[in-house]
Amino acid sequence: MANVKDGWRGVLNGKPEVGAFAERSRTTRMEDIQAFTAMTGDRNPVHYDEALAKKTAFGKLIVQGGVTTGILNACVAEDLPGPGTVFLNTSLDFRKAVGVGETITGRVEVASVRDDKPICQLKVSVRDSAGDICVEGTATTYTMPLEGL
Repeated sequence: MANVKDGWRGVLNGKPEVGAFAERSRTTRMEDIQAFTAMTGDRNPVHYDEALAKKTAFGKLIVQGGVTTGILNACVAEDLPGPGTVFLNTSLDFRKAVGVGETITGRVEVASVRDDKPICQLKVSVRDSAGDICVEGTATTYTMPLEGL
């Protein structure tokens, strides 16, 4: 049998286990919309014009999708797999808009782990305080070894 290289050597949190998960919660703010607009230029009126937003199917001002999914970045980079982790791929379905002042919870769960490289397949989701799914999908991550740098 060929010798399998341990691709997780030097990774701060070590190799994660299938089924492990991490969650983070936060409450969205108007400042999130403004910061996202400053970064991207997204000034869609459904984020700024309350009178117009109330007439839409959303019925309220909503935060940009990037604000909603940003919590997943924190889950991946800070918690699981952890420091040094970046996304290689994401596939996300947006199911429910998130309004200003809503508390959301991002969750990442390890679906599979490669032995030869520090790569994981994750199930990802963002839920609102009622437990409704706002975003769900999958992600592939790569975790860079940081020990010894």
